Amino acid sequence: MFKFLFKNNLAKYTQTINEIKKNSSKYYLYSDKELEEEHLKLKKQIKLDDILDKILPKAFGLVTEEIRRTTGLILFDVQLLGAIILHEGKIAEMKTGEGKTMIAMLTAYLNCLLYKGVHIITVNDYLAKRDSELASKIFHNLNIKIGLIEPSMTNFERKKQYLCDITYLTNSELGFDYLRDNIAIDYKDIAQRDFYFAIIDEIDSILIDEARTPLIISGPSDNKNNQYIKSQNIANTLQINLDYDLDEKNKNIILNEKGINKCEQILNIDNLYNIKNPWIKFILNALKAKELFLENKDYIIKNNEIIIVDEFTGRIMEGRRWSDGLHQAIEAKENVSIQQENKTFASITYQNLFLLYDKLSGMTGTAKTEETELFNIYKLEVIEIPTNKLNQRKDLPDLVYKTEYGKWKAIADECLDMYKIGRPTLIGTTNIAKSELLAKILETLKIPYNLLNAKPENIARESEIITQAGRKYSITISTNMAGRGTDIILGGNPDILAKIRLCYHINNLLNLPNNYTLNNNEYQIQALIENITLDSIIGNKKIDPKNIEQSVNRIINTPEKLTNTKDSISRIYLQILHKYKEVCKKEKEEIIKMGGLYVIGTERHESRRIDNQLRGRSGRQGDKGSSRFFLSLQDNLLRIFGGDKIAELMQNLNIDETTPIESILLSKSLDSAQKKVEAYFYDVRKQLFEYDEVINNQRQAIYTERKRILQSNFTRDCIIEYAESTIEEMLIIYSQKTNNQLKKEILLQINQLLNLNNEIIFQDLKNMDLKNVKIFLLEQLRITYDLRESYLEQLRPGLIRKLEKYYLLQQIDYAWQEHLERMLLLKESIGWRSYGQQDPLIEYKNEAFNLFVNMVTYIRQTVIYLTMRSRLIINIEN
Repeated sequence: MFKFLFKNNLAKYTQTINEIKKNSSKYYLYSDKELEEEHLKLKKQIKLDDILDKILPKAFGLVTEEIRRTTGLILFDVQLLGAIILHEGKIAEMKTGEGKTMIAMLTAYLNCLLYKGVHIITVNDYLAKRDSELASKIFHNLNIKIGLIEPSMTNFERKKQYLCDITYLTNSELGFDYLRDNIAIDYKDIAQRDFYFAIIDEIDSILIDEARTPLIISGPSDNKNNQYIKSQNIANTLQINLDYDLDEKNKNIILNEKGINKCEQILNIDNLYNIKNPWIKFILNALKAKELFLENKDYIIKNNEIIIVDEFTGRIMEGRRWSDGLHQAIEAKENVSIQQENKTFASITYQNLFLLYDKLSGMTGTAKTEETELFNIYKLEVIEIPTNKLNQRKDLPDLVYKTEYGKWKAIADECLDMYKIGRPTLIGTTNIAKSELLAKILETLKIPYNLLNAKPENIARESEIITQAGRKYSITISTNMAGRGTDIILGGNPDILAKIRLCYHINNLLNLPNNYTLNNNEYQIQALIENITLDSIIGNKKIDPKNIEQSVNRIINTPEKLTNTKDSISRIYLQILHKYKEVCKKEKEEIIKMGGLYVIGTERHESRRIDNQLRGRSGRQGDKGSSRFFLSLQDNLLRIFGGDKIAELMQNLNIDETTPIESILLSKSLDSAQKKVEAYFYDVRKQLFEYDEVINNQRQAIYTERKRILQSNFTRDCIIEYAESTIEEMLIIYSQKTNNQLKKEILLQINQLLNLNNEIIFQDLKNMDLKNVKIFLLEQLRITYDLRESYLEQLRPGLIRKLEKYYLLQQIDYAWQEHLERMLLLKESIGWRSYGQQDPLIEYKNEAFNLFVNMVTYIRQTVIYLTMRSRLIINIEN
């Protein structure tokens, strides 16, 4: 490893790594009590010094020893290096199976000593829960509080979890909690504290892949559903290339003149683009739903609802909806219940959300290809961490077939060959439909397989499927493998297999449904497990028939399991585990002789990172393995981004459907195509960031003001400040007028707005200079407001403060929601300015500034008007 460090300019870390190991060896001799005392010493040192780097070797050494005592694992040097990189606020690129989960704990522990809170962010709830449970065990002796944010939690529970030293949560929970906090109407309802440090797992997936999709909190709007149904009917009558063009590269629909005329004729309107009755948005969404969004690729239908499938992780995204009426257009297309379109209350992109942290770092197996974007936008440097053992995976050249049929036939034949020799094979597909197509082909060939995609029945078996993917004769079909959180271990994972096998047997005894199938090597284990009888299960108080898996976890994780001979289930579990260790070890040796796990890619993704994530499943921890991609000229990437040269080459060579082409020219063309796509989407994300940065500055100003109001117990000062600002703004206009009548009208407006007690006598004021007019009006403001405050206090003490806060928050929220809609319309239309030789971004900034100033002016004037002039009816009950 140290040769790699010197080669890659990482030699400066060798001394720190050696110090960590030295401290870890020292702590090996300490008792648990002494380790706790060492932890308290570090906390005291931080209070005096506040420099984390000085105590890093001791802190990391302490956690390394706690990990060893809790899990039996001894961290590799590369893991210590990864933890140091995270602490420096950089991205650690570590390959699959190198132990990213553990390194986050070292860095989190060190940084949580500042009492500011550390967030460890994962891509799904399963990983957050799993990792938080492990962290709780590791840090139990040090009294470090571990928090976990779960979707079902109340606001009070969330607040408690965010106050923990280290909090595990998903990126979406973090984002929505941030937005909810900024539309809260009581300071007590704010769950999050100020952001300090975040460690993001699968950081490229969150900061790159999800950067284009904003997080939105919304409520119902006034749009009627019949517009979606009518638009869908119209879309069905329109013909591609005749009435509209499909731009697959930009995922867009362009309606031509003939199509526009046809739509206007059907709707019996003069202008499809009429602002007062805008049908164009509905028509375009209906066409997008028809051409660009497909069932079992972009979404599934579950319980008569459209559920989005994440194109990068292959997971379903329940609760998420496409915005701007697109989701309703797809609901109309699929003839399911159309839910009301929503109006945006608050929104933020992940780009700007994570830039709120004082310190940010992350880990992933695939970030090097996107290092330019990560540095330019987030100022995050990507550091490639060497593998603990030499990577022995062979990435074989791609095979390209003329047709998709030829490709799938070749993949099926390859699977059959691998199954016959018993070599485990993982086939990665790009969507649900393709995974099910391959599953049907394998069924006809009578090849057993496991299918893992976004469908609920398959997601439920995720850990079981991945656990068995490294066993002999295992053929596994999967959609994207990013963020699965479970390694494919050659021969299988004995701990998980033993647990699954125990659950299977208990389910059988209780006549519950099962999906598990026995492997050829498990019949000896079957004989062992049959010693567990129905009577022993019924008599065991730890078994809950409604949740067998949790029950088994409780039994096998109890500290006394090793000595509890009375509990037959615990004893037999240990016997099964011992047997599985023998079976898995033997299988692993046989599989390594065959060449290890074989990964087959069925299509190149738009991003090289996603392909690398799939390849990375093979060759874990120095194991042998290989990968190969089977492609066709009909694949989206080749068809859209440069398959012409390859198609021409195959035509000239007169290659048939069943003969693949494999060449250096081919590989270069594929790489070039992927780089083009990556560059295109980088430009999209960069442009999104530049435009969103404008509204983000406005968002921060509004949210800061809102928070100030929520925290304040004396909002009178805010109201007076708003009123004074309003008077000053109106007096600027007053000073610019030369006509006495116009000046009089402005003073009258001030009088009406502020509900001043005495009518302003223009004759008395017109001879004053501007400074004295201002002094007079400000005095009148304070006198009038004092009288109003005194009147309301007599009605009910404290009422005026509640009234002030209510109007302030109500008008800020209403104005911000309206502003977001205007900004969206501005963003959609500003591109036309380029035809007038104007820079759309500069024009957007100028227009956005004017809109923001108008919004702030509206908020101030409306709040003052309502506070000064509202009439209250109060019921006083005895």
